[in-house]
Formats: sequence, C-alpha cells, structure tokens
Amino acid sequence: MCRCVCTYTSVFMGASENCAGEYAGTDASAHVGMYPPANTLLKEVTFIFSRDDGMLEQTTLDRSIEIKRSLAIRALRRSNIRRKVTEYLCEIHPNCSYTSEIAYHIGATSSNVIGALRGIELRYREEESLIGLHLVEERNGGRNVRLYGITDFGKEIMQTMRGRR
Repeated sequence: MCRCVCTYTSVFMGASENCAGEYAGTDASAHVGMYPPANTLLKEVTFIFSRDDGMLEQTTLDRSIEIKRSLAIRALRRSNIRRKVTEYLCEIHPNCSYTSEIAYHIGATSSNVIGALRGIELRYREEESLIGLHLVEERNGGRNVRLYGITDFGKEIMQTMRGRR
C-alpha cells in the first residue's frame, strides 16, 4: 500500500489545495489520473508518493499552456469585440495600432475596445482581457501613446479558431 499527497492549484481560485489517498500497487503513474476531483480546471498538479520502502517519488504536471488556450478561445467566443480586435491586429501584423484607430476599423466605441484590451470592472473582466490572456501586448509609443499588437500566442489562437470554422 502506498500513500499519495496531491497538491493542485486551481485556475480560478488561485489557491493550492491538498487531497490525499491510498492505493495498492507500485506504479505511481497509474494513480496520477485519480486526483484532483473531476471538473477541476488546473494550472499545476504535484503528486508526492510515499512508498512502503520509505522512498518518495514526486511528479509535477504543468497544464498552464493548455488552460491558457482554452480560456483564450472561450473569451474570444464570448465577446465579438474581443474577437474583432484580435482579428484586426492579426490583419495589420507586424504593425501596431492605438485604441481609437482599432475602434474605427472594427466599428466599436473606444471604451469597448479599451475594455476588451485591458478589462473594465464588471463588463470586461481583467483576467479575460486580451492583454491578460497574452493575446495582445501593449507597447509604449512615446508621450502617453499606447500601441497594441498581436502576440505569437494570439496569432496561434486565431489560426486555431479559423481552422475550427
């Protein structure tokens, strides 16, 4: 009989939680799929296995890139403004643009574009903003001018979404 302690970090809660269990057998990797609880969206999972012979095994699974992709696609599907901003920045890549120019080209207000890019309180959450999801990067254009350009990750997500249509 072996003992397993699993520490996992949830994407939305950000806090680490522990779960423990015992299982029969010597293959630690067979136990990895059992913890944490089902339907928990995770950033990282660490398993520490304590075997009968006193040896410890540690396995860490980093799922952050898969989770980022899923969250980015979800955010773009939920907001036409986010999607249009990202599409426009893909079209003009490698160039950058400023807020009012983006708004003009996609037919939206500047405040909605700012919300999509950076997040604004309740309507556009910061963690689902294009900058927060690393789809868009903000560049300094000098004297209080903020320019926005698509990241490599943003281009990859747009290609994925176009491929699914």
